[in-house]
Amino acid sequence: MARQDLQRQARHGQRGFTLIELMVTLTILAILATVAMPLTQVAAKRNRETALQQALWQIRNALDAYKKAVDEGKVQRQYGDNGYPATLAVLVDGVKDLRDPLNRKIYFLRRIPRDPMCDCPARRDADTWGKRSYASPPDRPSEGSDVYDVYSLSEEVGLNGQPYRNW
Repeated sequence: MARQDLQRQARHGQRGFTLIELMVTLTILAILATVAMPLTQVAAKRNRETALQQALWQIRNALDAYKKAVDEGKVQRQYGDNGYPATLAVLVDGVKDLRDPLNRKIYFLRRIPRDPMCDCPARRDADTWGKRSYASPPDRPSEGSDVYDVYSLSEEVGLNGQPYRNW
């Protein structure tokens, strides 16, 4: 008899979850998921914005270094030229150093970074950027005979409330 009581108690101890317990658990998981999704989207956007800032810094730093090399007489300046490169490719391809007796080239970028805000896989890296010539006004940038500055072509607005094209 004692054996039958033990078996009955063991069967009663192996209870499953009730439908209410499962529903409460699923509801809690759904609430946690709805809270976590926006946070992961913000984190992903912040990562892309950091990549944009770094890419803009690299290109602008290279443009300034090219201008400085022209001003120092290391790079040949054409008459009427303002000292900025004609294309972004010049920064990667390099230019002959006029002061180097071995005629070596000066390189300003290893590669042109891609605009991380551009969802355009068919475009080349240099074509993902908007280019502003020295002659164009800052509020209406346009391309010209040189590259004075670059900006994102994205129409999106950053987490700071500023459009990416104004960064």
